[in-house]
Amino acid sequence: MNGPGRALQSRTSRRRMSGAALRLIRCRRLSTAGPPGVRKVLQWKDLRKVAKVTGAVVSGGCLLITYEVVALNKAVTIDTSAILQEKYKSYIYLRATPSDENENLTAGLTHKARRELHKAARRFLELSSRVFLQTLDAAKLMTQGLRPQEHFSHVDADPHEVALWVLLKRTRSANKAIRLQAIQELAENHHWHDYQYQTAAQVIDQGTAVGLARTPQVDLRFFLRSPALPDLEDGLSAEDGLRQLLASLPQSEVDKCVQYFTSLALRESTQSLAAQRGGLWCFGGNGLPYAQSLTSVPSEKVESFCLQALVQHSKVQSHCDHIVANGGLQLLQRVYQLRRDSLKIQRNIVRIIGNLALNEGVHQAITQSGWVSVLAEMMQSPHVMQASHAARALANLDRETVKEKYQDGVYILHPQTRCNQPIKADVLFIHGILGAAFKTWRQKDRNMLEEEKEAESRDDYTECWPKSWLAADCPNLRVLSVEYDSHLSDWMAKCPAENQRKSLAYRSRELLKKLKLAGVGERPVVWVAHSMGGLLVKKMLLDASEDPDMHGLLKNTKGIMFYSVPHHGTFMAEYSVNVRYLLFPSVEVRELCKDSPALRNLNENFLNMAKEKEIKVLSFAETLPTNIGPMIKILVVPTQSANLGIGELIEVDVDHLNICKPEKKDSFLYKRSLQFILEALQSYISH
Repeated sequence: MNGPGRALQSRTSRRRMSGAALRLIRCRRLSTAGPPGVRKVLQWKDLRKVAKVTGAVVSGGCLLITYEVVALNKAVTIDTSAILQEKYKSYIYLRATPSDENENLTAGLTHKARRELHKAARRFLELSSRVFLQTLDAAKLMTQGLRPQEHFSHVDADPHEVALWVLLKRTRSANKAIRLQAIQELAENHHWHDYQYQTAAQVIDQGTAVGLARTPQVDLRFFLRSPALPDLEDGLSAEDGLRQLLASLPQSEVDKCVQYFTSLALRESTQSLAAQRGGLWCFGGNGLPYAQSLTSVPSEKVESFCLQALVQHSKVQSHCDHIVANGGLQLLQRVYQLRRDSLKIQRNIVRIIGNLALNEGVHQAITQSGWVSVLAEMMQSPHVMQASHAARALANLDRETVKEKYQDGVYILHPQTRCNQPIKADVLFIHGILGAAFKTWRQKDRNMLEEEKEAESRDDYTECWPKSWLAADCPNLRVLSVEYDSHLSDWMAKCPAENQRKSLAYRSRELLKKLKLAGVGERPVVWVAHSMGGLLVKKMLLDASEDPDMHGLLKNTKGIMFYSVPHHGTFMAEYSVNVRYLLFPSVEVRELCKDSPALRNLNENFLNMAKEKEIKVLSFAETLPTNIGPMIKILVVPTQSANLGIGELIEVDVDHLNICKPEKKDSFLYKRSLQFILEALQSYISH
């Protein structure tokens, strides 16, 4: 190559080198613009990698934030329990993982986003919780089937859910009226879901549970099932447990009847039942008929003995704590479940619970041992006796709306549940010899021919007409029935240890105490009595006239209805119907002898008092003889003896047992009885 060409090529090379050097210098200047420690040249392929990583981080962060928002929204929408209690707020919070200085960019963004979301959730829940500070207008609309969405538009939850929780919240209100209204609305709404009933059962307190149990036709899903019972020790049965419980109870501060029942129960066992048949102890009364049938189901009979003894012990206030402390409530629960086919055993058990419930100190123990759910179920029994025993126990547990206490033998026939209707007056039913609080007041028994003719109306038959008929015709009356032991002979007495307790004077004192605790005398009263029950009513009113604390009872007595009451005695007391009655006539039968001095004084004193107080009187007299034995018929209370001497006397073509048992609701006997009650209380229940 010649000289000029080489010179040109040299100049071109120098120019290219200068351009490359310039670019290199500029790149180095750019690279040294950061911290002094960075010297590496950033190439284009590195820039592409940075862009990919940044895009992945941004996309992942957006997806994570979206997931967090959706999850939080679901939690807030579903977990409505957070609206009830502050502690439930934490259930929807997401745990934040602490970040350290070395966490990557994605973890840092996630932590920050979660923290902001949690702040928003807290603000939402604080706003929602204000529902509890507002009125229940929306909840009321909900329970009435209306649309309350506008009331809860700020809450991201089903209004039906909110209504339940608001009602449950109001059952804990310090205002009694609010509590009662909430319980009523809670029970009257039958559209709760299954899981809502289960939730409510775990949330409600003791007072709410009792209130729901005393609400008509309440859904039993409101109540938790009875807790699991502990296993019995090896070789022990329920009857062994009952005997051990009886043996642990003190024998001090108890009368001879309690000692009698306790000793009778303790000496019975499945091994010695047959050997003891015919022993002298059988002449005490219940032992003989029980012993004659013990070979059939011995354990059940022994349990009956033990329960009878426990009934007597449960009447002693100092023994109630011993029964509860020694596991009596759980043991009774076990026997109740084992003997579901025995209505009598179940009634005795609930009778014990009702007696225990007279002591407010054991209410919590009764509730915790599952008895409220059992009583609620028994309240809905078609059997009047079962429902009435449960009603008495629940009334004694309900200190929210019931101030009265119903002791053993005093039963509420109406109202058995909570009701908004104010009670204006009381009607008391007192049975006679061999009677009872329920069977005396049943509808007249029908023979087979009548049942065939009236097969269509058999469903209308009532086991207790005061509960079924009178309560329906007079809903603003409280109807009570009183029970006491009465027998023709001491051989049949349930407690032969103290026969003097059977006198009219003793019974009068005992019943007056019970009736005072039940609030009888605070309102106008009408008495309804059959046979010897009428004599007892007259004795109680005379005793009340001499007791300053009972003057209210006499003052508020507005009327008395007597069904075949032997005001002047009866020839039956002198009949030798059975050798046992002749040899061992009971105290009450001896007091019924015709023209006895005691009856004469009782009748004269009562007549003077009734005239002075202007008490209305209606008397019914039987005209047909009563079958006393296989071959004997007798007019138990003649018309002359049933005639008190004041008021109206009506003769009815029935015998002594059926004089107080109307054949139908539209029969003359019932219609006239109802008319008398309404007339005696007209000025009190008409407004």
